[in-house]
Amino acid sequence: GRRDLTAYWLLLPAALWLAVFFVAPLVYQASTSIQTGSLEEGYRVTWNFGVYWEALREYGGHFLRSFAYAATATVLCLLVGYPLAYLLAFRAGRWRNVLLVMVIAPFFTSFLIRTLAWKTILADSGPVVAALDALHILDVTAWLGLTSGDRVLATPLAVVCGLTYNFLPFMILPLYASLERVEPALHEAARDLYASPATTFRRVTFPLSLPGVVAGTLLTFIPASGDYINAQLLGSPSEQMVGNAIQKQFLNVLDYPTAAAMSFLLMALILVMVTTYMRKAGTEEVV
Repeated sequence: GRRDLTAYWLLLPAALWLAVFFVAPLVYQASTSIQTGSLEEGYRVTWNFGVYWEALREYGGHFLRSFAYAATATVLCLLVGYPLAYLLAFRAGRWRNVLLVMVIAPFFTSFLIRTLAWKTILADSGPVVAALDALHILDVTAWLGLTSGDRVLATPLAVVCGLTYNFLPFMILPLYASLERVEPALHEAARDLYASPATTFRRVTFPLSLPGVVAGTLLTFIPASGDYINAQLLGSPSEQMVGNAIQKQFLNVLDYPTAAAMSFLLMALILVMVTTYMRKAGTEEVV
């Protein structure tokens, strides 16, 4: 009997931590979202669920923009991160540890500093904009609505670049952990069966790395959807995401019920999308 209770005693600190720092704030925010009143007069619970519809109607564009930017950044992180993770897992050799340190090196500085660095990288007089202009790439991105004239800052492209850079390590590390578990003997068996490298990747490597793909895309898409730093520092008012609107409601407008309702809407929409995605992915294992 004592041995059976040991597991519960070990789980107790984690359960208390979740209850105090996760469940309690959620309950408080849920209560705030259905209140009415003002900061001067005070708020009281009136079960005003109409605030959810009003928030969705007024800030629907912010939600769509956030999910579009997050999805684009997630796809770019996957396209860039998968080859890097593959290199780390199968081709890095003695340089593996050095390359892993380079992957996690951005974590050594703050999120804010990393984002501010992109303002210098994408400055109008910088080499990146000059190179894109010389290659006539800015003409294409302006036609697609990603940039404005010969500017990259304060455009959707700048926001997506910031999101991609800041969340790229969250894609690479799960992919690397998943690919590292693939047995080299499976590749040798595929070659013995006269499979080409492309066929080996398509039939062996990629299917076995799906748990890392799922984990990486979730770890990238979820925080990117609620991010507001990149849009605030690299975008303009027309590129604001739902995180910027929530911050404004909490800190500037002081409309706490609307801000809490928007937060719950964001969480609910992400939960629906994540649940649908994991069912479609067809894997229950997440690295």
